[in-house]
Amino acid sequence: MSDAPIHQSPASSDAPAADRSSIIAVTALPVLVIIAGVLGFLLPEAFTPLAPSITWALGVVMFFMGLTLTLPDFTRIAKRPWIAVLGVVTQFVAMPLLGLLVVTVYSLPAEIAVGVILVGCAPGGTASNVVTYLAKGDTALSVSITTLSTLCAPILTPLLTLWLAGSYMDVPFWSMFVSICQTVLVPVIVGVIIRIFASKFVDLIAPVLPWLASVSIAYIVAIVVAGSAASIATAGVLVLLAVVTHNLLGLGVGYGVAAACRLDTPTRRALSFEVGLQNSGLASTLATTYFSPLAALPGAVFSVWHNVSGALLASVFARRPYGKPPVGAAHRETASVGTGPTEETRG
Repeated sequence: MSDAPIHQSPASSDAPAADRSSIIAVTALPVLVIIAGVLGFLLPEAFTPLAPSITWALGVVMFFMGLTLTLPDFTRIAKRPWIAVLGVVTQFVAMPLLGLLVVTVYSLPAEIAVGVILVGCAPGGTASNVVTYLAKGDTALSVSITTLSTLCAPILTPLLTLWLAGSYMDVPFWSMFVSICQTVLVPVIVGVIIRIFASKFVDLIAPVLPWLASVSIAYIVAIVVAGSAASIATAGVLVLLAVVTHNLLGLGVGYGVAAACRLDTPTRRALSFEVGLQNSGLASTLATTYFSPLAALPGAVFSVWHNVSGALLASVFARRPYGKPPVGAAHRETASVGTGPTEETRG
């Protein structure tokens, strides 16, 4: 899911507080989402009428993401374009195809199949930036890939969904395109503009943004779960199995592609999280709007699981030494959040 955004201005005096707030918010997010899911399941009549507000809630999350982006986040893409493009291409190729593989192997019903594929076709979630930082990976690269994939989403997400999920249900390409522009692209751009012209104010409120985003995400999950509460008892385990498989395959493929390209260890960690962690909030919103409440369930489950798996893998990575970078490994910039890891051998 497009999770609590991480502040990207370490030069600011407020940045350390914002970084800590973002890390705590992402760590607490699974708990908030589980609570929201339980409330949605137990009180569907209270949350189901709120379904039309999901798009606004997602727009708020993406607006907060825009507020955390700075001009260097965009210029980094130009400095190392091929690695950023590699990450985006891997994400938009691997995750949709892995989603199709999962729904085929598990013979998922049409509505759930569309939901899983839609999660795979979504851009990267900003939680990947936080867990990359915790994993001592290349956070600057992670931010660049998340930004680039988000900008590509209005075209690639509906196009890939039409291609891979069109055999299950009708996919309204142009309607989805407009929705993604309205709920993702426009809020991010507005956030970036405000960041440019009111940076001091944004720095002041930065520690609060991750928590506001987390509450918005939990709100979305509660509504999604409420809409499919009647089906969770029969389909819940199957959806969880599909989501866990999809996520773990994505994490593995992301790391494997970076390793095959002989990129350094921090870059491998960044690509692993960028590919494996998705903007499942967008997937849930689109599924609720254009398909069915049951199709939105995989996105809601993914929003919980990918934060759990991401945090666990980050803790494993953080305890492992880098070792010597491979011959021909790409030169890595210093991570932009806090004090990033250095490239020397750790023993």
